[in-house]
Amino acid sequence: MSRESLKDNESPIDVFSQKRERLNQQLLKNAGIVTKRFMSLDHQAYRPGAINQKTKELMGLVASLVLRCDDCIAYHLLQCYQCGVTTEELEESMSIGLIVGGSIVIPYLRRAFDIWTHLQTR
Repeated sequence: MSRESLKDNESPIDVFSQKRERLNQQLLKNAGIVTKRFMSLDHQAYRPGAINQKTKELMGLVASLVLRCDDCIAYHLLQCYQCGVTTEELEESMSIGLIVGGSIVIPYLRRAFDIWTHLQTR
C-alpha cells in the first residue's frame, strides 16, 4: 500500500485492518461450508499449543514472505506485534524468509519493515 494513497493521519496497517475486516464480513456472509471450515482451521492452527502463539505467528510471517503475499504479511505483522514480538525477533525471523525465498523477497521485507515501524509508533 503506497503512502501516497493514505490520508494524513492513516497508517497502512490501520487501513489494511479495516479493509480486511470489511472483506471478511462479506466473505463469511457469502461463504459455503468449505470456506468456513478452512477459516476455522486457520484460526485453530494459530492457537497456543506445544508451540506458543508468538512462534506460530513468526512462522506464518516467514511463510507469507516466501509466498510473497502482502496481505498475509501485514496480518502476521499485526499479530506478531500483538504477541509482543521484538524487533530483533522479527528481523531474525524475516532473515529466514529471505534465505528460503531468495532476493525476490527483498521488496516484501521493505514493506514489512515499513508496516512494523507504523505499528511501533502507534
